[in-house]
Amino acid sequence: MKTKEQKENEKKKRVPHIDVLRNELKRERYKKRFKKLLRSTVNALIVVAAAAALIATFIFPVLQIAGTSMEPSLNEGELVLLVKTKRFETGDLCAFYYSNKILIKRIIAGPGDWIDIKKDGTVYLNGEPLDEPYVSEKAFGECDTEFPYQVPENAYFMMGDQRKTSIDSRSSMIGCITEDQIVGRIWFKLWPLKEAKWMA
Repeated sequence: MKTKEQKENEKKKRVPHIDVLRNELKRERYKKRFKKLLRSTVNALIVVAAAAALIATFIFPVLQIAGTSMEPSLNEGELVLLVKTKRFETGDLCAFYYSNKILIKRIIAGPGDWIDIKKDGTVYLNGEPLDEPYVSEKAFGECDTEFPYQVPENAYFMMGDQRKTSIDSRSSMIGCITEDQIVGRIWFKLWPLKEAKWMA
């Protein structure tokens, strides 16, 4: 027969085992909760990343400027946000596909418009001189098009702001840009941050 003291000692020996079990159960519950939270966080991040990729591809593509043909409006290395649209106006900056590349130029004339460019680089749209505050220096540039010229239906006559060096619709190599070539209109300059601004 066990004495009272022996029973107390046995009880004390059992208690730590129960505490260890409780702590182990707590750890296991915590692990399960953590794994569940981690899974849901990863799933949420995947959904957000997929949505961002779809938006960037189909609604608001982001492009990096390459080359100097759009200076001073856009400089090499800058990032711009495009908006997919079918509505374009004279003066809009647009990106379009040409020979497996994406180029950026400015719409000068739309479908059915008449355009004329004088030797000094002055541009006439439907008989009126075009106000072009974005051009720092006028030039006739790389041009083998006969003027006056009428823009075909569903097409746009586009030029770079750097008129001396830009290869654009003035050259038969590029010509007028059809609607199905256009990626979108430049909407916002993202980078550098100090120059971030709306472009349309």
